[in-house]
Amino acid sequence: MKHKLPPLEDLIVRTFVYTENGIDAALNQARADTPVFTRFHGELFVTTAASLSAAPNPGVEPPSFPWTRTVAVAPGSPLGLVILLLLKHAYVLIEDSRPIGYVCRPTLLQTVYRTYEYLDAYFETMLQTMDTSISIIDEQGNVMVWTEGAEQIFSIKAEEILGRPITDFFPLDMLQTLKTLKTGESVYRRQHQPREDLFVLINTNPIRLQNRIIGSVAAETDITSQVRLNEELFNATRKVHDLQQKMAKLSPSRDPFRDIKGTSAEIKRIKAKIRKLHSTEATVLILGESGVGKELFAKAIHDVREGPDAPFVAINCGAITPTLFESELFGYERGAFSGADQKGKKGLVELARGGTLFLDEVGELPLEMQVKLLRVLQDRKYYAVGGTRQIEADFRIVAATNKDLESLVREGRFREDLFYRLNVVSLKIPPLRERMADTIELAHTFLYEFSLRYNRPIQTLSQSVMQKLLQHDWPGNVRELRNTMERLVVFATDGIIQEEDLPFSLPHKHRPFPSQNREDLLSLQQELEEHEKRVILQAIELEKGNKLAAAKRLGISRATLYNKLNKLRISLP
Repeated sequence: MKHKLPPLEDLIVRTFVYTENGIDAALNQARADTPVFTRFHGELFVTTAASLSAAPNPGVEPPSFPWTRTVAVAPGSPLGLVILLLLKHAYVLIEDSRPIGYVCRPTLLQTVYRTYEYLDAYFETMLQTMDTSISIIDEQGNVMVWTEGAEQIFSIKAEEILGRPITDFFPLDMLQTLKTLKTGESVYRRQHQPREDLFVLINTNPIRLQNRIIGSVAAETDITSQVRLNEELFNATRKVHDLQQKMAKLSPSRDPFRDIKGTSAEIKRIKAKIRKLHSTEATVLILGESGVGKELFAKAIHDVREGPDAPFVAINCGAITPTLFESELFGYERGAFSGADQKGKKGLVELARGGTLFLDEVGELPLEMQVKLLRVLQDRKYYAVGGTRQIEADFRIVAATNKDLESLVREGRFREDLFYRLNVVSLKIPPLRERMADTIELAHTFLYEFSLRYNRPIQTLSQSVMQKLLQHDWPGNVRELRNTMERLVVFATDGIIQEEDLPFSLPHKHRPFPSQNREDLLSLQQELEEHEKRVILQAIELEKGNKLAAAKRLGISRATLYNKLNKLRISLP
């Protein structure tokens, strides 16, 4: 590699004379410019054949003129050490058990200069070829390099800024490259705002020489348009969200799947199954890992087949102690037991009359209560605790569990007859890792939810953060993703989400990023455009095709709406 200094072995000149006695014989062998080395009383001396021949006494012994002291090094010595020695000595002998050659100042200077020429040519051509903004400052903060990409992004010509302090052109508190110079901190793909009107994606590194920082380099890509687009999306989505809430209050029929986010094939199949439950009273068993949102699907089942005023009563079977479970489920008469309310209390079965009783974590139900629940399901009648009057039961059952009920049946921990009573219709909710195509929509939904709740507009969800979200296995499923997005919003600074705020670390393995009906994940810009399409189409649908009304609802002009329809290639009937 011609742009790097060669090892010492490549610089050795092997035409020389070395003698320990017999200088006259040595002169007979040498040309005029040949160096002559000799040892005298253990010290190494050097001169040239020409200098010896011109001396009044050619046989003079060191240290007399023309001899000068020098040193010897091994052929594997660092080149830096040899350079320091050549500052004092014109010739340095190279020996490995015996002399093998020498290095001199002219040879070294020619090599260093030739290497510099190659390095300079490579460096300048690289800078001219790159369209990214590259800037370098020295240890005083003066600009040393300013590429054409930097000129385009910052609208500052190289001749105006080169050699001048970078703080003359940018606010001190907005200079990441200056922070890197002072702290030595490297930055990779971080969103940065060098000016109030400009957002960039920046990489910075300190330039080190002999363990000392001598400068800083920054590579920047302009993402101002993406940030502005995200702000528009945020405002548009907020308006659509407000519109949806108003429409929901006015509309007598509500979408049963309004709270279930995701458009993956798995979610579509589950929604199709739930729609088929309309006008049925079949008991439904929902299976799935913790955090997949089983209660949301239970509520959707309720909304599909019950009226708007029908109650939806949920009970967590694992959160109530066995001693209180019967009274909670069936209620009790006054004076039924010590400490009971004197007025008595309705049970959850009674509260669910005409609607749905949702038994969450039904696998945790105590065996003695399984018997009583089974009897209610079979007879549709029950007794309140301490009561003597039989009460008619009128409710539909939806149960959910993250347990393997069939295994519990085999172990004798869950009644087989109750299992078959509950397992009339079963729905298995896939974990988030099996429907990663939904991660993008869910992440943006939660991001928007918490940015509104905490009044913290988020400028962008960077590609690197989204990649980390897509690489994570999500053992806690949607609940973990929701908590993660809340954390990112809470710790966001100036609307910027930092990758280091993610609450998990990823293993070194990399797996492909699944995306619905696509082989590869789209770029962040494309994903934002897809999201913008959905927001615009939703607004137009809510306004029943009236584009002027839709534009007003979105807070944009009709011309802007038409421009976006053309840009996003949205075709309308």
